[in-house]
Amino acid sequence: MADNAEVILLDFWPSPFGMRVRIALAEKGIKYEYREEDLKNKSDLLQQMNPVHKKIPVLIHNGKPVAESLIAVQYIDEVWKVKAPLLPSDPYQRAQANFWADFVDKKLFELGRKIWATKGEEQEAAKQGFIESLKLLEGELGEKPFFGGENLGYVDVALMPFYSWFYTYEVCGNFSIEAECPKLIEWAKRCLAKESVFNSLPDHKKVYGFMLELKKRFGIE
Repeated sequence: MADNAEVILLDFWPSPFGMRVRIALAEKGIKYEYREEDLKNKSDLLQQMNPVHKKIPVLIHNGKPVAESLIAVQYIDEVWKVKAPLLPSDPYQRAQANFWADFVDKKLFELGRKIWATKGEEQEAAKQGFIESLKLLEGELGEKPFFGGENLGYVDVALMPFYSWFYTYEVCGNFSIEAECPKLIEWAKRCLAKESVFNSLPDHKKVYGFMLELKKRFGIE
C-alpha cells in the first residue's frame, strides 16, 4: 500500500505544524505533491478534507485525509515503517515522546505568538514562559544527540520547526535563545545537518518578513 501511494500535502510554508509533516515525509523518503494553501481563501479541497477545523496541514494518502500535524506524523511513521522509525517501539518511551510532543504543542506556539504580537508586561511574561519551556526541553534532551536518542525521533520532528521562528522571537523580544539554552541550539544545528530537516524549513529571515506582514494585517504596532 505504501509504495504505490498517492500522497498530497495541503500546507502553508511558514507553518511550524506543516513543517513537521514535511520533515517526516522527507525523513522517510516519501514522494508527495505539495500544495500551498491561501489561508485567506481556502481551497475547496482543504475544506472538504478537513471539514471540522478547515486548517492545514492535511496529509492526503490515497484520497484519505489525515489532519493535525502530530497525528499525521504518527500516521506516516506507522504506514512507512521500514525506514527511519520516529516513535519508539517501547510503550513507556512512546508515552514519554507523546508527552513531550504535546508539551511543545501546548506551550511554544502560543507563547511565541505573544512574543511577536504583544508588548510590555504581556510580552515579558511570554518571553519568560518561552525560555522556561525551552529549558525544560533542554533538560529532557540531556546528553543525548537527539530527543530520539542516536537518531532523529518524534519529539525532534515536533520541536524543530519552531527553530525557523527563533530569529523572529529573538528580534521581537530582544533576547538570545542561544545565551539562555546553548545545548538546545547545538541540538538544532545537529538536526539542520540532516537534509530532511534542512530542506523542510524556510529561511528564518523570510519567516521574519512574514511576521511583519502579519503585524501590518492585524494592525499590531
